[in-house]
Amino acid sequence: MTELLLVAASGLAREVMALVRGGDDFDLLGILDDDPVRVGSVLDGAHVLGPLAEVGKHPSARVAVCVGSGAVRADIVRRLGALGLPPGRFATIVHPSVAIPEGCTVGEGSILLANVVMTAAVSLGRHVVVMPGVTFTYGDVADDYATFGAGVSLGGSVVVGRAAYLGMNSSVRQRIRVGARAVVGMGAAVVSDVPEGQTWAGVPARPLAQGAQVVGGRGES
Repeated sequence: MTELLLVAASGLAREVMALVRGGDDFDLLGILDDDPVRVGSVLDGAHVLGPLAEVGKHPSARVAVCVGSGAVRADIVRRLGALGLPPGRFATIVHPSVAIPEGCTVGEGSILLANVVMTAAVSLGRHVVVMPGVTFTYGDVADDYATFGAGVSLGGSVVVGRAAYLGMNSSVRQRIRVGARAVVGMGAAVVSDVPEGQTWAGVPARPLAQGAQVVGGRGES
């Protein structure tokens, strides 16, 4: 079994722990978290061992970054690189219910939870997080650090940009582009392109005024 470290004592970490404990691929060592209050605590039976800087104490372990925000995941991956973690050390975690057909690809460090569907020619980048019940159809592309809430459905040939976030049960029409760092609210129906950095919500989805809040729009677990 491969040794595994999780980064961040989070809700996503709890889901990943439940997944890996049900299989024979990983031996969970514990969690790294920079919050000094969490160090020494226990989350669902896993010990918080220390801050990110202690990753060097576990030279054989794979690492999974368990943070809901794609932008924060990207920053943590950058910091781990600066601490000497080489490429190839990030764990790609896929629930056993998920089939990856020939012609579909999943990047290093990505996490796919239960009942994710990939049909044909789907490409997921590095450190993409996909919650349960998401559907990708033909030709969909998700760039690095994208995040998909539970029940998201994409039509064919959708492109989702780097660190974009799609909220729970949102849907995107075929051949639509969701820009980098964009946020799509929970239950939204996207029928036109979402520019990068914007927050859209509603049915059909429309841009929200700057500073407006959107339910399910940040993925902080």
